[in-house]
Amino acid sequence: MTQAYATNGFTNGYGKAPEVPQHYNNGSTNFSFNPFAEFPIITQYDQRKQSARTELRDSLYTKVKAEMNDVPAAQAAGSTLPLVQLRKDEEAGEYNPFEHRKVAHPTTNTETLVHLLKGSLGSGILAMPLAFLNAGLWFGLIATFAIGIICTYCVHILVKCSHILCRRAQIPSLGFADIAETAFLAGPDGLHKWSRFARFIINLFLVVDLIGCCCVYVVFVATNIKQVVDHYYSVDLDVRVYMAALLLPLILINLIRNLKYLTPFSMVANVLIAAGMGITMWYILTDTPSVSERHAVADFKQWPMFFGTVIFALEGIGVVMSLENNMKSPQHFIGCPGVLNTGMAFVVGLYASVGFLGYLKYGEETKGSITLNLPTEEILAQSVKLMIAIAIFLTYSLQFYVPMEILWKNLKGNFNEHRNAAEYSLRIGLVILTVGIAAAIPNLGPFISLIGAVCLSTLGLIFPSVIEIVTYWEDGMGRFNWRLWKNILLILFGIIGFITGTYVSVIEIIESHL
Repeated sequence: MTQAYATNGFTNGYGKAPEVPQHYNNGSTNFSFNPFAEFPIITQYDQRKQSARTELRDSLYTKVKAEMNDVPAAQAAGSTLPLVQLRKDEEAGEYNPFEHRKVAHPTTNTETLVHLLKGSLGSGILAMPLAFLNAGLWFGLIATFAIGIICTYCVHILVKCSHILCRRAQIPSLGFADIAETAFLAGPDGLHKWSRFARFIINLFLVVDLIGCCCVYVVFVATNIKQVVDHYYSVDLDVRVYMAALLLPLILINLIRNLKYLTPFSMVANVLIAAGMGITMWYILTDTPSVSERHAVADFKQWPMFFGTVIFALEGIGVVMSLENNMKSPQHFIGCPGVLNTGMAFVVGLYASVGFLGYLKYGEETKGSITLNLPTEEILAQSVKLMIAIAIFLTYSLQFYVPMEILWKNLKGNFNEHRNAAEYSLRIGLVILTVGIAAAIPNLGPFISLIGAVCLSTLGLIFPSVIEIVTYWEDGMGRFNWRLWKNILLILFGIIGFITGTYVSVIEIIESHL
């Protein structure tokens, strides 16, 4: 049995904090050990509080191989405290993680479905017509549903692995990065030392993905505002000027640290997006040309751009585990029909419809955001651009919240004094970074495709498949190793999308600057 030791509350049976061996003490307040060493890992030790902490449920996980009996865990008063054990499935007994979850305000199935739709429906829907331009009308329709099914299946994989690992670790719930770390801790012996690296990689790609989304939001807002201003004032300022003008308002709104105070912004954004999309669909459905006037299948060289854009639009895997962990009936999240299947069926259908009809309407003139195709001389169309721009601006702070939390959680231990100043400085610095990146890559279409290809092909396809392989490795891969071969195919699909999507997007970005 693979064992993991945790100090939860950081005291032993005698009311004392675990002593840290002298060779662990480097005389500083905070320190970390090599995560690949064969010794117990103390992630962070605070001499003033005599406590240690890691990211995994505020517990210190010290992994010890069963055969390494000569390597002790942190001891206190001569006793070793195995507080958490990673069990095999047959050893997990009747432990049901759902029964042990203590959620202050659990969400119903309907509430979770609404949150799933809000988390999955973003600015990506406005880029779907451009995706169809890069795929063709009919191929794009079929491929969108295919990619949607694959993405949904990979979310199923992640959630099922979470349930298995919760039983093995006797833990009620796990986040995305927790799942990766626990899978490697509970997996084959040779992978134990990579557990913290697995957590780091998941968090890294989550941060890059969400920061990238914030950059896309800046480009989107600035481009829509520019189009309206250019029409009324006959000026042709560079879009970067509008990005610079957005910097101060973005900094101010992102100094809000409490998510509760961001809720009103979310509500206003939802109303504006709904109204804006309604008017946009009215324009799209007016005087629609025949399908024979559009390409059924585009040049295959454009397909990687389609892949990156669609997976950027569809993939809401960053919010999935948070939603499932806060459900009143988490067993209803997956299954048939299940909250996940119901929500993703609606999302994929809506995205496919907008992409199909938008490309059918505007053809080769389709732009990075469908709102940019609306007539500039009509007040109603101008109002849509402003409504959507304001909505995306307000949504920026919600998108910014998660990467900020991940980064600050890992950095705040380095600041014993002036912690508030350090946090505000980080917030301001990240906002400036997103605006700077947006100014460097102001081309909306390739930027969206790049973020989708780099981050979401990994988070949505590759990582869940790797986690399932590691989770099931010692218990078998099924008849003819079908689970292994299936995941290898998913990983290859993700790698191909990653490489081709990144390459084509980067080339497109470079060419747009020449």
